[in-house]
Amino acid sequence: MNRTTLRFVAGAALAGSAWALLALPSASASATRTPQASPTTSTTATGSVRTVRTAAELSSALAAARPGQVVQLADGTYRGRFAIKTAGTAAAPIVLRGGRGAVLDGGDVATGYALHLDGARSWRLEGFTVRGAQKGVVLDRSSEVVMDGLDVGGLGMEAIHFRTGSSDNRLTNSLVHDTGRVEPGFGEGVYVGSAASNWSKYGDGGPDRSDRNAIVGNRIWRTTAESIDVKEGTTGGVISDNSFDGAGLSGAHFADSWLDLKGNGYRVAGNIGVGTLLDGFQTHVQLPGWGRENVFTGNRLTVDAPGYGINVDEPADTGNVVACDNTASGAGRGLSNLPCR
Repeated sequence: MNRTTLRFVAGAALAGSAWALLALPSASASATRTPQASPTTSTTATGSVRTVRTAAELSSALAAARPGQVVQLADGTYRGRFAIKTAGTAAAPIVLRGGRGAVLDGGDVATGYALHLDGARSWRLEGFTVRGAQKGVVLDRSSEVVMDGLDVGGLGMEAIHFRTGSSDNRLTNSLVHDTGRVEPGFGEGVYVGSAASNWSKYGDGGPDRSDRNAIVGNRIWRTTAESIDVKEGTTGGVISDNSFDGAGLSGAHFADSWLDLKGNGYRVAGNIGVGTLLDGFQTHVQLPGWGRENVFTGNRLTVDAPGYGINVDEPADTGNVVACDNTASGAGRGLSNLPCR
């Protein structure tokens, strides 16, 4: 099957989230200077721009970053595991940006996170590449984070994970690919929330309420598990205008669709998918009260598999909606087991 690189412009914002209406800063051109021993700092109207060229400089800049500041990655490879634990503000976010030639390399794909946001707020991550480690970018207890134009791939498990109550975040215009090198059944492209079996660790005993996250305008391919896996306990997200290619699906751990949706109140709109193992999209009632009131509209699904375009668990009782403007070609059982409306 021929693969076509599709570029989308993010067009959806979370209703009621004022921060989401702010213009996204554009990624700067790649720096080309030879790495030197010390970073360069310059002043801008809202703060400072600190250019870094080594892993040590990057770690130091992330720890010291304050609202309104920009950490600019020069081209080069930054080997190590990096953490963000500081907070910007909605009016003065902190920016970490670089070109594709700026590569955060987390190393051994069997362990750790390449970039870990833990308690971070109001950050913009723009344009750079993330490779290596077990997981690429993990958000814990983090909010109002925008990831735009990233390239995240070559991971042992999933690429990007919103976890431990990480809410009101956005992933836009990014490339997500080549996951599951160590554990194919856990090689999701994007993972939202936590399974109920892990709520004691990531949900303070209750659900992991990683709510209102938006995944918009991304290209996701060669993932050994689902392109996007949304867990029970999460609510109110947007999944729109993405491109999914299921050629890498392994089938391990029930990885047989582009989207596995167990949360409530998601809007799934305008996505394109090609090639899957069973269904295009699936909802599941993993626990009573979940997998409900999700809306699917305007999706174009080239399934080429024996299942449905959109397979809804407990279709008569969960309040999910499959609009009639969805299409599913090559789906052995048709568009959906839920009548469209």
